[in-house]
Amino acid sequence: MIKIARIDGDGIGKEVTEAGVAVLESLDLNFDFIEAEAGRECFDKNGTTIPEETIKIARNAKATLFGAITSTPGQKSPIITLRQELDTYANLRPIKSFKGINCLFDDLDFLIVRENTEGLYSGNETIDDGKEKAVAQRVITRKASERISRLAFEQAIKLNKESVTCVHKANVLKKTDGVFKESFFKVAKDYPNIKTNDYYVDATAMYLLTKPQEFDVIVTSNLFGDILSDASAGLVGGLGLAPSGNIGD
Repeated sequence: MIKIARIDGDGIGKEVTEAGVAVLESLDLNFDFIEAEAGRECFDKNGTTIPEETIKIARNAKATLFGAITSTPGQKSPIITLRQELDTYANLRPIKSFKGINCLFDDLDFLIVRENTEGLYSGNETIDDGKEKAVAQRVITRKASERISRLAFEQAIKLNKESVTCVHKANVLKKTDGVFKESFFKVAKDYPNIKTNDYYVDATAMYLLTKPQEFDVIVTSNLFGDILSDASAGLVGGLGLAPSGNIGD
């Protein structure tokens, strides 16, 4: 039996997870779904958005099917907790046009690879006693940047893609995105047969609207990847047609 942790979450999460399970069970691949809790309803019931038991179930499973959750004010996102606890350091979101779907472009097929554990989603935030100033720490390490870059190149090979584009804002975020960009080009030397580009994130947003066909694989940091991948979903019919996976080693 292949153990799959099933976390329905809240609201629409319950509906989409039920549909997903029905599809997976029809494949007759001997899945064993183990239900676990997370989200706002879980917080109201247990005082936590993600119990230790849920993390344990996910850690012992081969994969986790995660629906959707309602944000809980003042609480860390359970999906971020899972990513960090399981070290699922890469979020992969394919952006693909399907026939019969009302897409802005009918010829898209690219992949966004997002670093999943660092950046502004590291959870390092403070606010002063007077609540006049809040500070978020943006953490970018060479280890994580090289790891996500290498995965992007490996995905390009696996998917038979010609190029990988690094998206950053190193002209302004000179230290943190400087590390990310340098790490990308260091790894790129190991893949001489794959073309490389790098664009600023704001320029990338424009190119995704004007010439998205140019992209094969995009690799970027956590916040930028979150925004660009959701925006890209709009090119092919919406978030419901652009699922993503959180991947570790």
